[in-house]
Amino acid sequence: MSVYQQELLLRSKDVDMYRRLRTSTLFLLLQEASIRHTEQLGMGREKTLDKGLLWILLQQRAEIVRMPEYDETIVLKSWPGKTLHLLFPRYYSMETAAGEPLLKASALWGLVDARTRKMIFPEKYGIVIDGVATGEEIALPSAPAKLSCTEERRFIVPYSYVDINGHMNNTCYFDLAEDSVPAAAAGRALRSVVIEYANEARFGQEMNVRWGQSGDDWYVTGETDRSVFRMRLGYAPEALP
Repeated sequence: MSVYQQELLLRSKDVDMYRRLRTSTLFLLLQEASIRHTEQLGMGREKTLDKGLLWILLQQRAEIVRMPEYDETIVLKSWPGKTLHLLFPRYYSMETAAGEPLLKASALWGLVDARTRKMIFPEKYGIVIDGVATGEEIALPSAPAKLSCTEERRFIVPYSYVDINGHMNNTCYFDLAEDSVPAAAAGRALRSVVIEYANEARFGQEMNVRWGQSGDDWYVTGETDRSVFRMRLGYAPEALP
C-alpha cells in the first residue's frame, strides 16, 4: 500500500501567536507531502515540470479535531485516490506521535500546460498514479457553500506570495483570509476548511476580496477580472485558552 508518512517537530516558524499551527503552514505541509510522494511514485519533475507541465490544486478540504502546537511532534500521512479522468484525488491525515487524531484532509489536483495554462490529459504524457484506499478517507472537496459578503478590501499580489508556477501560492490564500476575518486573530480555533481555486492570480494583480459570516462560519472570496478563489472557514464558538 502506497502511503507517504513523515514525522515532524513543529518549530516557532510553524505556529501563530497562540502557539498553534498556522493554517497556511498546515496546507504547506500537505502540499509538500503531496509533491514528495508523487516524486517517490516516479511522477516527479522529469515527467512534469521539465516537460512544461504544472501540478495545480483545484479544491481542498480539511476537518480538524485539534491544531497541533509549538514543540509538538506530529505524524503526517498522505496517499493518492483513484484518478478521476483529469483529476488526481489525494488524502491526508495528521496525528500526534502517540496516535491521537488531529485532522483529516482531501484535495483534487490536476495538471496544466505551463504555456497555455489549460488542463491536460495525463495518460497522453504517461502520467499514471495508482490509487489506494485505507478506510481513513474523508469526502473529496466540493465548491464551498456561499454566504452573503458584507465586507471587502483591495489586495495586490506581492512578490513574496508567488511560487514556482508563477502565481499566488495556494497556501497564501489562507493568510489573506485570516488577515481579513477576525476569528483567527481572536484566538478561535479552526475546525473546518473548504476552498476552491477557480483561476490563478499573478504578481502585481489587484484582487477584490470580500467576506461574510454566518454563525461560526466565514465565507471569503477573491476576484480580479474573474473569480480567483472561494473559501469557507469554520471556527470554534469561543477562543481557546
